[in-house]
Amino acid sequence: MSGVTKTIGAVFATSQGVERAQLAFDATTGLITDFGALGVPTADLDWHYGDECLAFAGLGDIHIHAREDVSGAHVYKEDFQTAGAAALNGGVTFVADMPNNPVPPVDEGSYLAKLALTARAPVVILPYAGIGPATRPLPFPVPYKAYMGPSVGELYFRDDRELAEAIRHYAGEWVSFHCEDPVELGRHTQESEHHLKRPVSCEVLATRTALALIEEHGLQGKLCHYSAGEGLPLIRAARARGVRVACEVTPQHLYFDQSQLGERRGYFQMNPPIRESDDREAMLAAARAGEIDFLATDHAPHTAEEKARGTSGLTGLDSYGGFVTWLLRTQGFTPERVALMAAENPGRFVNHFLPGLAARHAPYAGLGLGFGFLTPGHVANVTVLNLHAPHRLTESELKTKVGHNPFVGVEFPGRVSQVFVQGRARK
Repeated sequence: MSGVTKTIGAVFATSQGVERAQLAFDATTGLITDFGALGVPTADLDWHYGDECLAFAGLGDIHIHAREDVSGAHVYKEDFQTAGAAALNGGVTFVADMPNNPVPPVDEGSYLAKLALTARAPVVILPYAGIGPATRPLPFPVPYKAYMGPSVGELYFRDDRELAEAIRHYAGEWVSFHCEDPVELGRHTQESEHHLKRPVSCEVLATRTALALIEEHGLQGKLCHYSAGEGLPLIRAARARGVRVACEVTPQHLYFDQSQLGERRGYFQMNPPIRESDDREAMLAAARAGEIDFLATDHAPHTAEEKARGTSGLTGLDSYGGFVTWLLRTQGFTPERVALMAAENPGRFVNHFLPGLAARHAPYAGLGLGFGFLTPGHVANVTVLNLHAPHRLTESELKTKVGHNPFVGVEFPGRVSQVFVQGRARK
């Protein structure tokens, strides 16, 4: 069924370039029908954005912790509705949610039960399934997550032998790794500060293990929230051998280092920890050069009281779009690079799983070719950033349920101007 055609005019950025263009979509299906120099007079456009703005296919974050599961035990921190609201606030139009819940999605029943809960969110949320010592692959394609060190419940491994025994069952699958070696972590438990208890060596050792498993079992691997500059040569060497490994980086690890934390050091606790300036600069350079595939927040909401007690994890969805303007205006990132890291690669990741899940989750059936691209048949998700509207993030404008964000008080050079989700203006 087709409906009324709506049109957006803006300066659009894709990995192929930047151009003033027009995007047409079917207002009934929410799918793109045309893109380019369509010749629609400016007065006839439904939305028009000036040269101070830059529009992308809707941004996507493939690493968040929305906290909701069938137990409801952690929805006091966040739920799918509030996580979705925080995403929209930050210009994010689709996300993928991690499995370390009190009731983790590890088999068909538990996965589909969690997937059904995501229907209440204002953005599409794709759940990961968890890998633990006794788990096995689901009967349909989903993204998997392996926690190499301690996590919630039993979704972690005590040593490399236990991990290797589990991973061999997942040959050929998309498996993401939290790279912190559990044995090496155990050697640093008596250190005085969090970043010393989880040093770079923990991440580098786990990187070696993850890369070996990805290569041995033909996985499509992904290294989550990468932060160790020392590990980047290992990733480069693996890719040169043909190992299929992708890499995420968080805004927190690109913006902050230990020298900036001061009296708020406890609040900034996360895993892996905020690193030294050399690691931050190495990750920025790798991302700028195209060696990092995903900008992903690891949005991990905990209450202020939990943070004060030393709980690891930082939020990040509300600040995503503003942070992107910082990359573009101050850090030498091209619009093409941002389009790849923040829209197209996340879109490819999520789109891979949509066909197999559409029959099991009705909302997926109307998503066409999926996300991340400004081409016909894809979802009409668009994020418009005003690059020349400096904005200082405040607590009062946050949508995350826990009400805090590490970038509160930071002035970004721009802000989110508008967000479209399946053709509907949502910001």
